[in-house]
Formats: sequence, C-alpha cells, structure tokens
Amino acid sequence: IIKAIAKVCDSGRFLYGPDVKELESKVAAVCSTRHAVGCASGSDALLLSLMAFDIGPGDEVITPSFTFFATASCIWRLGAKIRFVDIDPVTFNIDPAKIEEAVTPATKAIIPVHLFGQCAEMDAIMDIAERHHLKVVEDAAQAIGAEYHGRPACSMGHVGCISFYPTKNLGGYGDGGMLTTNDDDLAARLRKLSAHGMNQRYYHNEVGVNSRLDSIQAAVLNVKIGHLGRWTEQRRANAERYDQLFSAAGLDKQLVLPREMPGQYHVWNQYTVRIADGSRDELRSRLSEQQVGSETYYPVPLHLQECFRSLGYEPGSLPVTERAAEEVMSLPIFPELTRQEQDLAVRRIGELLRAGRAAA
Repeated sequence: IIKAIAKVCDSGRFLYGPDVKELESKVAAVCSTRHAVGCASGSDALLLSLMAFDIGPGDEVITPSFTFFATASCIWRLGAKIRFVDIDPVTFNIDPAKIEEAVTPATKAIIPVHLFGQCAEMDAIMDIAERHHLKVVEDAAQAIGAEYHGRPACSMGHVGCISFYPTKNLGGYGDGGMLTTNDDDLAARLRKLSAHGMNQRYYHNEVGVNSRLDSIQAAVLNVKIGHLGRWTEQRRANAERYDQLFSAAGLDKQLVLPREMPGQYHVWNQYTVRIADGSRDELRSRLSEQQVGSETYYPVPLHLQECFRSLGYEPGSLPVTERAAEEVMSLPIFPELTRQEQDLAVRRIGELLRAGRAAA
C-alpha cells in the first residue's frame, strides 16, 4: 500500500489517474456490472444517483428508517419527500410489503439498504418498481461482495452505491465511494454530475457537484480489493463460529442471533444480535468495562431524528424499526478476529446475562 501511494505521489496524477480507472474496472467485475464510476463517498453516491434520476421537489422516495443517515439525507437535500417504511424483524432490511403500501402517484424511487452485509429482498422490490415505474437505488455501503440468489449486490437495481469508508469490508484510508450501473447513458451522466456537470473542461450544460475519488484512495483500494474474497470468507467463518459458541453456551435462547437467509451470500459487515429484555445498554456498558467491544446501529431511527420532525412521524409509527433500535447490539467480526477473542466475548456476555438474571 505504501508503494502504491508513493507511485501516485511520484506521478502527480492525484485525480482521474490510472489508479481510479483500474479500481472502477475491478469493482465493476466484482459487481458484474458494465460500469463503475468513482466518487468522493458512499453518501455522494446516493446523492448523485437521485440527481441522475432528476429527483426533486414534489417527488417521493421510499426508504427504511433503520439505516445510516446518508440514505435519507440525499432525498432531503434534493427537496424530495422521504417516505420511511418499516423493516423485516429478522434481516433488518426494508419490508417489501411496506413498500407496496407506501407507493403513491408522487413516488419516483426506492432506496433499499443491504444492511449489515445481507441483501434486501430484491426480487420483490424490483417487481414493485417495475409495476409502478420506479427507479431503484441499491444502498450497498455495507455489502460489497454480497449476493442475492447468485446475483451480486449493486447489479440488480438501476444503480448501486458503495462506500469505501475505512470500517467497511473494503475500506480505504479516508472517504471514497463508487456507483455501478449497466446503463451506458446513466453511467455517462453520473460521471458528468460528479465533475461539476462538465464533460469538457470549463463547459457545463448542467449543475453537478464536486465528488471525485482521488487517486491515492484508489491506489490503496486496488491493493486491498485483491484480498476482499479472503476477508469475506474470514468474516463468514467468524459469524459461523459465533453461532456455534452462543449455541454451545445456551445463549441462543436468550439472544436472537442473526440469520443468513436462503439464497443469500452474507458478507457480515456486522454481526448483530438482539437483546429483548431491555438490558442492551447495560450489557454494552459492562462489556466495555471488560474491554469487549460492541456497537449499536442505530440507537435513534431516522424517522425520529430531530431534523426530520417536520415529516410528522411519531413514536410507534414504525414499530419493528423502533424495537430493533432498542434491542440490537453488534459484536466484532473483522477478518483478523481470533477464536480466543470470540470465546472471550461470548463468555463475558453469558456471565453478564446470568448475573443480570440472578439480580432480577
């Protein structure tokens, strides 16, 4: 990686260099798409997608509330209306039945999120989109390499969005993103919009944004992408080991363990359990004291965020989402995680849960 960065520095080609083109080609191959277009972040990828579809005031976009802020902020920034819908309680992904209920004459697009590394139910979502003439933007920020019935994430919707944030399965040394599509004209427009709306320098026929993937990030990712398959298998092995350890300890009756659904290839950006007795936050605090890491994604769902108050959602509006926000806890699952570290995490969780029951 250091050598790759030094090569960029020596060349002076910090933007639009050969490293970016190489990464675009490699990502297109991973996603089985005709095109991949680099941009500055996964957040920008979402924004650029909606811009390319001319989403704006008067339009509605359907998306889950149980996701990172960028999934919804791109809709808000363009003046469109966010239509939050509830999720499946097992996968935490958007519920296609709720999408169907939310479609109105003003609906223009759906943003399904492949949360935690497992694809949403894309067959049902694409069927809804086709019947209602809607665009589908796959938010695959956490799911590069995931598959749905043999089809890669980012190959099923009209456009796919990838994040290279450092904590992702394929993370850079800063921000970076990528858009994928099989549509030649759409790819050209995405590339133009990401460069201030210009094809020829200083000539603009529409207003775009400044969102370029820099060559140094591309150089880093070109090295790392060669290891993505192995790292994914290590994450999958870690998830399977967690399942075995929790079951052997009898904790699969006290925790709701995550599931890989039939026909899916889960890439496990997160291993997320549910703690249904209201002790999640206390358990996380006690684990932290014992130097066992965990995280809560996402403690306040987007429909209840202060900045979206004007949309009119109240507590109870999306009950499955709100319950998940109160109960989920993600455990370390990075590729280099050792068996001993997993043993320790499971043992500590078991001890704390038993102590909690005894105190009750």
